[in-house]
Amino acid sequence: MHPLMLHVACGLGPIRAVTASITATPHGCEAEFRVDGHIPAIIVPPHAAPQRMDDLWKTTCFEIFWQPLGGTAYREFNLSPSGRWAAYDFDSFREGMRDAPVEAIAIACAHDDHGLVLKASIAADLPAPAQVALNAIVEHPGGSRQFWALAFPPGPPEFHSEANRQLIVER
Repeated sequence: MHPLMLHVACGLGPIRAVTASITATPHGCEAEFRVDGHIPAIIVPPHAAPQRMDDLWKTTCFEIFWQPLGGTAYREFNLSPSGRWAAYDFDSFREGMRDAPVEAIAIACAHDDHGLVLKASIAADLPAPAQVALNAIVEHPGGSRQFWALAFPPGPPEFHSEANRQLIVER
């Protein structure tokens, strides 16, 4: 598991740590995110029918950014504890956004008062080797959010930045 760092602009809250891992599979990837802390003090979207949905990042969710080495195009996955998901392709930094083709995404999420674990299995064309970012957004009651990532560029939280893609994933 890789530790994610809290963005410097975010206040401390009930979450002590966020960790994540990702593994390339023959048909895509598998990822796991763990949140440690006082889970009743954050917003956890309730279970819902698994389906593609926009704007998941507006509340607690987890993200993967996958960029084949040597290119500017990348794919973004948003994974909600509810079981809903989104996948987008970009030609370059925030340019050319469109729904990405995905064969299947399965999300399993469990939590108790002290932790949350989300596991995702993604079946999609994901060229490797790739530079990958693993991110988390944690919403608190009242709407404030924390942003967690492997790394951040200077300035406000920006998950689309190549600076976030700190892992090299090979098949």
